[in-house]
Amino acid sequence: MNFPILPGSTIGILGSGQLGRMLAIAARQLGYRVAVYSPDTDTPAGQVADVEAVGDYLDEERLADFAQRVSVITFEFENVPSIASEVAARHTLVRPAGRVLHTTQERLREKTFLRDYGFPTTPFREVKTHTDLHAAVRDLGLPAVLKTASFGYDGKGQQKVYAQSDLAEVFASLKGATGIYEAFVDFEKEISVVAARTADGQFAAFPVFENRHANHILDVTFAPAAIGPHLAQEAVELARGILEKLGVVGLLTVELFVTKSGQLVVNELAPRTHNSGHLTMDACVTSQFEQQVRAVCCLPLGSTALRAPAAMANLLGDVWAKGEPNWAAALADPDVKLHLYGKAEPRVGRKMGHLNACGLSVEAAIARVTAARERLVS
Repeated sequence: MNFPILPGSTIGILGSGQLGRMLAIAARQLGYRVAVYSPDTDTPAGQVADVEAVGDYLDEERLADFAQRVSVITFEFENVPSIASEVAARHTLVRPAGRVLHTTQERLREKTFLRDYGFPTTPFREVKTHTDLHAAVRDLGLPAVLKTASFGYDGKGQQKVYAQSDLAEVFASLKGATGIYEAFVDFEKEISVVAARTADGQFAAFPVFENRHANHILDVTFAPAAIGPHLAQEAVELARGILEKLGVVGLLTVELFVTKSGQLVVNELAPRTHNSGHLTMDACVTSQFEQQVRAVCCLPLGSTALRAPAAMANLLGDVWAKGEPNWAAALADPDVKLHLYGKAEPRVGRKMGHLNACGLSVEAAIARVTAARERLVS
């Protein structure tokens, strides 16, 4: 169905973390009401939503009741059991559709999709047994990466494999779960494309972002990425093809490696807004969160133009190690924007917020956000 869902309607969000929070704020700015559903109370998204519904994702009765009260349902993260989207789809529109969630929430299905449609991705093998792991090493070589097939993000659920002597330990790390063994990619940098697609086929991608990680967690993102225009266009066209083949209605993020030979390799897909896209809140004409609302409601997509070179720095719970951060010091630069997620308990490695800034150059924007972050603990 391609008819627009107009402001005044209620958007339902499965999941209630920081992505749901920023999505809810964007939806309300456009005049929508917002209901969120998750197993938790007083959540980042629930704090700003009109309705915070609490229930298990496997509770079909509660999910059905929730779905009947909203005009469309979307997701803030992909690790929602697929049964939840199936139940919801019996009662209302679900965007992106459950098949998108099903494909992208499990690495083996995702990699198989990419391979079967000819998108460049790493060679991989399924690992269920010691024999599978040894066969994968024989086929794909070392070094490599062994990941759990499900429920992995920010470096969780993955181990690098350097030598035969590592095999027993890394196999044990699966703890009985199915794994995926991926050939090692000798990459130069990591980039991402956040793109939107509507039910009537509109497509729009944000400028390509370049991402730098620390301890497997995104640390700094900047745009435009330090790649040539032809490679940037190739990345966007890859994203377009993936969204079209999956039939995405909503947002999808494509994470890619740029190899040292200048080739693109798709690493992962996320059927939602993305941490790397947070700089769009202050640097682009349309934020990724507003774009998700527009896409799932079949409204015209907004401009993705970058107003100026920009950077984003994540704020992890580590910033609170010595007590309340020095917010005034960070905001002494009037061009730095602070976004906090409403989480009560800071923990090491937990994403608590981020800083955005623009500059005359990418280097200036990066310097601005990293200096502001350093002042938080001064």
